[in-house]
Parts: sequence; structure tokens; C-alpha cells
Amino acid sequence: MLAWWLVKRFAPYARGSGIPQVSAAIQISSPKTSGLVDELLGVRIMVIKVLSSLVMAFGGGAIGREGPTIQIAASIYKIVYQVLPKWWPKIAKRNMMVTGAAAGLAAAFNTPLGGIVFAIEELTKTHFSYYKTAIFSSVIIAGLSAQALLGPYLYLGYPKVDNLSTYIFFSVAVVAIISGLLGAAMAKLILFIFSLKARFKVNRHHVLYVIGCALAMAFLAVFINKEVLGSGKEIMEKTLFTGNKYVSWYTPLLRIAGPLFSFTTGAAGGVFAPALGAGASIGSLVASWFNIAGNNANMLILAGMVGFLTGVARSPFTSVILVLEMTDRHNVIFHLILAGMIASLVAILIDKHSFYDHLKVQYIKELEAGDTTEKIADDNVVD
Repeated sequence: MLAWWLVKRFAPYARGSGIPQVSAAIQISSPKTSGLVDELLGVRIMVIKVLSSLVMAFGGGAIGREGPTIQIAASIYKIVYQVLPKWWPKIAKRNMMVTGAAAGLAAAFNTPLGGIVFAIEELTKTHFSYYKTAIFSSVIIAGLSAQALLGPYLYLGYPKVDNLSTYIFFSVAVVAIISGLLGAAMAKLILFIFSLKARFKVNRHHVLYVIGCALAMAFLAVFINKEVLGSGKEIMEKTLFTGNKYVSWYTPLLRIAGPLFSFTTGAAGGVFAPALGAGASIGSLVASWFNIAGNNANMLILAGMVGFLTGVARSPFTSVILVLEMTDRHNVIFHLILAGMIASLVAILIDKHSFYDHLKVQYIKELEAGDTTEKIADDNVVD
């Protein structure tokens, strides 16, 4: 309730992940729309994003840190752009926001290549040559800063994935199909819930919904399994680095329900980390079906992480690079690319557009509806 109220009261566009807000700000950025961009990125957004996402994390919400970090970093870069003196070499505001977002993802997971690929695949619609120097520079600085504070850590560690079975590619394909479909289905269901919530007429309805989600999370944690809570990192670490490779049949359902109840409240929080946790549980479950153990089971867990995140975000190469950098297991790059591409293809059966594309359009429409003095320059943004 506190996490939702902070967003509702002080910064409505600090809600949710933050990635679609950054994408919308990049798309509508122009001299005539600076006021609209300020609604999406700014000091108030940064403060409320931190507070709301921290409350969610402390309370056990199934949210990640990468979405808030991306919106916060893009806000910082936009603010820097605004305070640069006139004699400073000219830098486009759009470039600053793109590079800020890339730096934010790089710092969140200590994945510099993931930040670069994310900026290329998810945020930029123009040729990479316009952004490459700025993106490389910002990612390097963000990575060095994160390592100076936290050390040269890997988000997950070094799972064993050597000496794999010759036929593991078939199992990877099965995991990719299931995880890709379920990832896209979860995103579609979140969007459906948002459409239902849009019909709420008074704040009391939102309050009751948030309370209901909180009670549902608590009920599942107490009476079913506490694995519904948090980002899902504990599941990834348990299945990858212990002998307990298999999860219960209902664990993937819990890891899907957690983000549903957490993200749809309107509080701040990312979807990347929960998606990785859900994908890991799917890979583990499929491994138990076929009695696959050891390093081969680890491979299916990593494939599930890539597949589910791809189903949500439709950014297969970002998903692959993130998992590779989190684990430093480059010997399975072709297995993970296969998982990403298959998941991306089957996810189209659920929805042709990504979760973030839908939310980006929604935010742009909200800005247009609430603005009476400025007109967004690009008439195609709501197509």
C-alpha cells in the first residue's frame, strides 16, 4: 500500500518497470515536448522510484531492480543534459537518455554488453553509429562505478554447463517453447489487468485492489510456498548451484503469480529479474519431466531464463547476453541463442507486440490526453 501510495501521490509515471517510460521519452523527445518528457524522467521520478521499489523489495514483492535503475539512470542523464553549459559540445537529448538507460541496465546486473545490446535492440530505432560512442562510454563508466561499489561480482556465478549431452538441443527447444509462451502469456495477462483497472472510477477501488494483491501474496507465501516472494534469485541459485535441481510442479505458477500481483498494483519495480526466476523454474520443471540431471539440467534452467524473458520483452539477444554475462558461460552461447530465437517466434502466437511496446503507447496516450498546450511531434507514436 505504501509503495503504491508514494507513486500515486507524488509521481504517477514512476509506476511499474520504468523501461516503457524511458522508451516513450526517447520517442517523443523534441524541443516542443520537453514538458512531457519531464513527466517521465526527472528528480521527482528518481526519488519516488527508489522509495517505492525499496518498499516493495523489503515487503517481498516479486519485482526486479533493473527497470527502476534504467529509469533513474535515464533521468540522471537528462538532468545532466539540461545543466550542461552552452559552451559544452552539443549532445542530443535523445542520445543522453538512450545512453543513460544502457548504463542503468549495465549497473543493475553488472552486464555491460547487456546494456549495449539492450540499447540497440529495445530503445534505438535509428542506426547504431549515432549512439555507439556515447553508449560505450556510459556503459564503461557505469560498470566501473558498480564494480567500485560492489566488487567484480557476477549476478549469479559460475554454473557448470560443460560436457553436455549431444541431444540437449532438443530439450532446450522444448524449454524455449514453453517458457516463451508463458512469458508472453504473463505479459498479456498483466496488460489485461491494467485494462480492467482503467475502469476504476475512484481511488477506493485502487486501494482495495492493492490490499487484495498484498493479501494474495501473503496467503501464497504462508500456505503454499514462500518462493512466490522476491525477485526469484534464490530459485536460480538453488537450482543452478546445489544438488536440488528440481522444483515443485507449482513453482512456475507461483513465479508467474508473484509479478502479476506485484506489478499490477502500480508500485515501482522491474520485470526482468522475476522473469528470469520464472524461466529458471520452468527449465527446472522440464528437466524433472525428462529426468535430466547435473550439467544438462543447468543448461535447461539457463534456457528457461532466456526464453521467459524473451517472451516478455521480445528482445532475444538482450536476454541471451544478460544470462551469459550473469554466469560467464560463453561455451553455451549457441544453446542460448537457439532458446531466444525459438521463444521469440512462439511468443508471437500470444501477442505480436512486446509488453514494453504496449505500455509505451499507453504512456504516450496518457501524456497526450493530459496535455493541452503541447502536441507530440510524431503522429505515428500511437499507431
